[in-house]
Amino acid sequence: MKRVISASRRTDLVAFFPDWLSHVLQAERARVYGPSGRTYEVDLSPDTVHTFVLWSKDFSNLIQNQHNLKELLQKYDQLYFHFSITGLGGSFVEPGVPRPAGAFPQLEQLIKMAGMPERVSLRFDPVVFWKEGKKIETNLHFFETLAPKAKSVGIKNIRFSFAQWYGKALRRASKHDFHFIDPSREDKKERARYLAQIAASFGLSLYACSQSFLDEVPGVKPSSCIAGRLLEKLHPQQEPASRIKDKSQRKECLCTESIDIGSYTQPCPHCCLYCYANPRI
Repeated sequence: MKRVISASRRTDLVAFFPDWLSHVLQAERARVYGPSGRTYEVDLSPDTVHTFVLWSKDFSNLIQNQHNLKELLQKYDQLYFHFSITGLGGSFVEPGVPRPAGAFPQLEQLIKMAGMPERVSLRFDPVVFWKEGKKIETNLHFFETLAPKAKSVGIKNIRFSFAQWYGKALRRASKHDFHFIDPSREDKKERARYLAQIAASFGLSLYACSQSFLDEVPGVKPSSCIAGRLLEKLHPQQEPASRIKDKSQRKECLCTESIDIGSYTQPCPHCCLYCYANPRI
């Protein structure tokens, strides 16, 4: 069975390591430094790859064919894109991320490259709350701008989650005097109801990523961000893909098996304050 390649949950390869990504695509082999310190080789020859899944907050290097990325990826049967637009780009929360006005034009280019809007997943991820003085700030209401934009280009699915403050992110928030707020589960459900109502008004499906308590909210479905069943359906030849849960992901993650070629040794300069990975901040 052909394998799904993920590039990458661990860092933004497209935005900041396009030269490395180009090199491994050309060589059709990647040497990867895994989270546990184990090094492994990944075969990237097209006849072994079911789908190439790319994750980014800025696909401009790919769209502009920097380092021949666009040409090199065309040899694969299927491309699937996860594109994060939170409304926080250019702010102190996501200082290295493009502002929404710069991100939105990339959507149509990605759909064209993927061949259909179903192969582009728009991520409103994460939703963040914080305090400035006595005022509570959030990007939650940016969804009112994001949803109609998604509909206008034919995207049907949006994935979201509320920020999860892991130890690394907690230390970073303290260092930068960022007074984040982590609402209660009931508060999050109420916010999710608001998002679901907006999504429904634009005919969009809303998926919650790795937060199973949100399954109780009408209009919110559990997300499998890499889903073998879906990738089979979208594949030009309906090639079978693994439907086995990816055991390397969090317990609540419903993703099916894939091989990630990114590394935490490639620190991401987006510098998002909430990041669980290893940003340059």
